[in-house]
Amino acid sequence: MAETLPNPRQAGAVLAGRSIGDMGICEHMVNTAEPEPRTPEGCEECLRAGTRWVHLRKCLDCGHIGCCDSSPGRHATAHFKEEGHPVIRSYEPGEEWRWCFVDQRLG
Repeated sequence: MAETLPNPRQAGAVLAGRSIGDMGICEHMVNTAEPEPRTPEGCEECLRAGTRWVHLRKCLDCGHIGCCDSSPGRHATAHFKEEGHPVIRSYEPGEEWRWCFVDQRLG
């Protein structure tokens, strides 16, 4: 799993002598927020349809909660394709990683 910066909004930040680019963080990850989850109880579309999910992801632009690509609906990826919001983070307890759909980078 790639490291993340304590405050990724600092575009010029350096941690232990390494720049953001060295750490797997792309420009989209530098400018992310931490919005409130729109449906904290689960995947927005799966809840509406009464279907199940495997793992959850949160959009860091709008707080949409969608299911992962291992879930039948793949709603997190569908949200990116529909809205163009580039960065998600895991919405699973104990997981802090982020993913940029545009740059295909884990951070």
